Amino acid sequence: MSRRMSLATLGCSAIADNRALPAVGLVPDIALAAVASRSPEKAARFAEKYGTKAMTYDEVLEDPTIEAVYLSLPTGLHHEWTARALRAGKHVLCEKPLTTCIDQARELTGLAVERGLVLRENFTFLHHPQHTSVRSLLADGRFGAVRTFTASFGIPPLPASDIRYNAELGGGALLDLGVYPIRAAQFLLGDNLTVVGAVLRTDEATGLDLAGHVLLVSDNDVFADLEFGFQHAYRSRYAMWGSAATLTLDRAFTPPPQRQPLLRIDEQDHAEEIVLPAAHQFRSSFASFAEAVLQGWRQSEEQPWLRGAEETARLIDRIRREAVQVPVRGQVPVR
Repeated sequence: MSRRMSLATLGCSAIADNRALPAVGLVPDIALAAVASRSPEKAARFAEKYGTKAMTYDEVLEDPTIEAVYLSLPTGLHHEWTARALRAGKHVLCEKPLTTCIDQARELTGLAVERGLVLRENFTFLHHPQHTSVRSLLADGRFGAVRTFTASFGIPPLPASDIRYNAELGGGALLDLGVYPIRAAQFLLGDNLTVVGAVLRTDEATGLDLAGHVLLVSDNDVFADLEFGFQHAYRSRYAMWGSAATLTLDRAFTPPPQRQPLLRIDEQDHAEEIVLPAAHQFRSSFASFAEAVLQGWRQSEEQPWLRGAEETARLIDRIRREAVQVPVRGQVPVR
């Protein structure tokens, strides 16, 4: 590239600090122009750490030299600030999920198309080549006729102060963890998935969902059995079960950059293990975003990302409407 993309962050979150901003520093095509936070003190700490300047959100959006923003605010604020950034002429890489409902997603994707701006969700796992390898095996018929896709993403209970326990700011296990298995099902099975069953374990006092289980069906009748939650030993995996073989992949959604993925394929009397190269999915996500911005908006390349965001939001809406609620008490830590 003949120039670098000027990027600022909106939000000094833990994921920005632990994963995103270190990855930005590995992408030659990005110049980190500023970091912004509601807290001037926090913005100043981040600015010193990452060698840039501190700004307010409004200052970032008003600065004509900043062409793109990475948004890592709480999910409930994604719609407002993504819309404001797009209207200010900024390209946006927004932490997942883009919004909390389909109407908001359509508004944002419409704005992006109308203004010719790159808008992507930061589902970094989609940039890891292990999933492209799985999709290639699927297309080649390696598993025979696929019958079932299963996926799990669960973590232990969070600290009481964690923002993901705040329902008003878009907290809950569905929006934080459930979207990973949902998006993986979209990636491997295609769009137009149908929700045929769902159950959410919810806090009786706040209505916050702590865990869930969802059953989807694809256009060609593959079942997708998805589970997620804040109440589990750590698990991040998926499996493909076909008429000829089963594939399993562990650490599917959050592999460390140095991890070499292992695809295990089991047949009736044969097992095969495929070791794939390690990959840095956060770096790849930011590099892909920068390339899209620098080459200029192309509908053919951006439309799949916009359609994927809308489809995820549609499924979130449907799951909420159809889920059986299982109320529980005393399982959200007291702040």
